[in-house]
Amino acid sequence: MSRINAPSRRRAALITACAVIAAAGGTAAALTTPAGAAAPGCTVDYKVTNQWNTGFGAAVTVTNTGDAVSSWKLEWSYAGNQKVTQGWNADITQAGSAVTAKNVSHNGTLATGASTGFGFNASYSGSNAVPTVFKLNGVTCNGGPGGPTDPPGPTDPPGGRVDNPYAGAKVYVNPEWSAKAAAEPGGSRIAGQPTGVWLDRTAAIAGANGSMGLRAHLDEALRQKGTGELVVQLVIYNLPGRDCAALASNGELGPAEIDKYKTQYIDPIAAILADPKYAGLRIVNTVEIDSLPNLVTNTTPRPTATPNCDTMKANGNYVKGVGYALNKLGALPSVYNYVDAGHHGWLGWDDNFGASAELFKQAATAEGSSLAKVHGFIVNTANYSALKEEHFTIDDSVNGVSVRQSKWVDWNRYTDELSYAQAMRAKLVSLGFDSGLGMLIDTSRNGWGGTARPTAPGARTSVDTYVDGGRYDRRIHLGNWCNQSGAGLGERPRTAPAAGIDAYVWIKPPGESDGSSKAIPNNEGKGFDRMCDPTYTGNPRNNNNMSGALPNAPLSGHWFSAQFQELMKNAHPAL
Repeated sequence: MSRINAPSRRRAALITACAVIAAAGGTAAALTTPAGAAAPGCTVDYKVTNQWNTGFGAAVTVTNTGDAVSSWKLEWSYAGNQKVTQGWNADITQAGSAVTAKNVSHNGTLATGASTGFGFNASYSGSNAVPTVFKLNGVTCNGGPGGPTDPPGPTDPPGGRVDNPYAGAKVYVNPEWSAKAAAEPGGSRIAGQPTGVWLDRTAAIAGANGSMGLRAHLDEALRQKGTGELVVQLVIYNLPGRDCAALASNGELGPAEIDKYKTQYIDPIAAILADPKYAGLRIVNTVEIDSLPNLVTNTTPRPTATPNCDTMKANGNYVKGVGYALNKLGALPSVYNYVDAGHHGWLGWDDNFGASAELFKQAATAEGSSLAKVHGFIVNTANYSALKEEHFTIDDSVNGVSVRQSKWVDWNRYTDELSYAQAMRAKLVSLGFDSGLGMLIDTSRNGWGGTARPTAPGARTSVDTYVDGGRYDRRIHLGNWCNQSGAGLGERPRTAPAAGIDAYVWIKPPGESDGSSKAIPNNEGKGFDRMCDPTYTGNPRNNNNMSGALPNAPLSGHWFSAQFQELMKNAHPAL
């Protein structure tokens, strides 16, 4: 499927960078904003995100419920011997047991109702008691003396949903993918990992060509569930005029067939999910990857515009289709909708980031839907962007030249998926989405391990040698998206791995092709995209670079043994 890079050299007016916001996970003190709070006022959510024998990581969210502030200082004290050793998105100092966290340059302004967040690592021994009193600019938060007095509201959203569907739950292992993985040499090492079930055409609902249909998957999920909780990951992926800027993952519905999308695709899925026998499953939907971001970056007057994307923007059927899916599926109490939010190498530029967030809100409120029917967003779906670049940051410079000016970063605001996901979350919350919004990151193919993985920053000869020598993502260009050579399995699926992140997931099943290397006749509506051809020299969306694609690839979604073997070989963490 298409993973289109933004036009190069973004120079539009800057958007204020959004700070990290903590989300679901090991909640130590989760409080909602009290009703009727008078200025000044504040709430603080302090969460231990991971812990080991001698240390722990924590994420802190601060919500300003009083008058707007232009800078902030948060203070608390530890009852034990906890010592902060490293922090991010705040200037953190400690004197004895007293800790002070001050805003940094990009997150000092907090409007009424706005939230910001930061994280840190710390050492400890013995017990690790959670602080109980926090003060923001001298005001006691969370209903303490001098602060709001109303009691906190319920922590779970309406409809019986939990804050993080992955918390305390197993995740469904697709037996069809698992069997293919296990049949590969060495594949048994990952054959038990959970992956997404792709409903990429109407026939997939009932089951096509001998494959399991949706009911068969849900029945198997009930078997795997046993007496505990279980998440089933579905990909809702069949919009009219699908993937308007690519060909490899075009769909079965024409640009105008919105009614067929509603009545023959979404409605039957909703009817099956509404069956009472499946009420005990947690259904996580990844909703229509590729669609909304294409309306931002690949429409007129952008140089990367395509006629198909102009058509879809004009007829509104992407927005209508996403809104209808969110409304229909989100009405079911067992369903958790996560909308596709592209990736940092697509929407991380100043003139893409805010416009995309606004469009997400528009779609989330279309066709009778509401923001409440969006549980979160997912980034990097079926893509290759590195989770966390550790050898350089967006704030680095070489010989006075910013990392943003390197050919690789190309004026982007973000260097990796984790920072992008956290910032997008903050932006969406500021637009009115729920403060408990969770993010997912697809880590199925962004490990970039193996012998080519850098172990240190690049030479400081120039900003390009510095970035290129140290970056984990070894693609030729960020806009390359098809069957990338050298890629590896990324972080294994896990719950609440970082602030604001509900889970790392493998939505794209490793080993399934992104598209064929040459034209292959088929009855699945899938065309041939030159970005999947290893001899292709590129287009404006990848700044006219080589495609970096593997040779001899089959149709998108079909099993690609050579790619699967390479993904295992280059896995990071290693298998």
